Amino acid sequence: MRQIVLDTETTGLEYKLGHRIVEIAAVELCNRQLTGNHFHHYLNPERESDEGALQVHGLTRTFLEDKPKFREISRDFLDFVYDAELIIHNAPFDVGFLNHELGLVKLLTLDTYCLQITDTLKLAKDLHPGKRNNLDALCDRYKIDNSKRTLHGALLDAELLAEVYLAMTRGQESLLMDLDVINPVDGSTVCDIKDLTLRVLPATAAELEQHTRQLECISKESNNQCIWKNLND
Repeated sequence: MRQIVLDTETTGLEYKLGHRIVEIAAVELCNRQLTGNHFHHYLNPERESDEGALQVHGLTRTFLEDKPKFREISRDFLDFVYDAELIIHNAPFDVGFLNHELGLVKLLTLDTYCLQITDTLKLAKDLHPGKRNNLDALCDRYKIDNSKRTLHGALLDAELLAEVYLAMTRGQESLLMDLDVINPVDGSTVCDIKDLTLRVLPATAAELEQHTRQLECISKESNNQCIWKNLND
């Protein structure tokens, strides 16, 4: 199972007003493990950042002038995320900007290239309703060290989000996934059970009596359509 945790930084809040991506980062998870593979670029947005955005990420136009434009890295980016599940915090924001950038270079929308897009902000709100669910709050909640996050940076934020996502989804479903990784079902014998003895615990008289009463009740409520009672009869 291949997942890509993704983050962007932008010149402002609205791509519809001409704002652009200034940094893009994505880190790879395979079978719920960070692989060390990542995609990261600073980008020349060909415009200034809003003051508010500049205070968030600190990426000045002077710093970005010699960086590649999105169109120059677009194919490599799509190759990296292709056929994976994307994990994004507040996905509509990043996806909106990415689809805008892809559209400018005559490419299809992001969902065309990846399996699905999972919004960790929605996931966090479902898990922790009424609480703060930004990345810093989630790092505090799940005891993830975010002390290096003095400014927003796409690569660091993607790495932190990967840890947050794994912590948020570390439940029964993820445990089963991990077991599948350890013991893949490939047709070979993974456990020898020939010497195991099946322990049978018969029902007590009291339990059998309670079971009979329950079947009578079901039969009465269903106009004598209780399957289990009919089988017993």
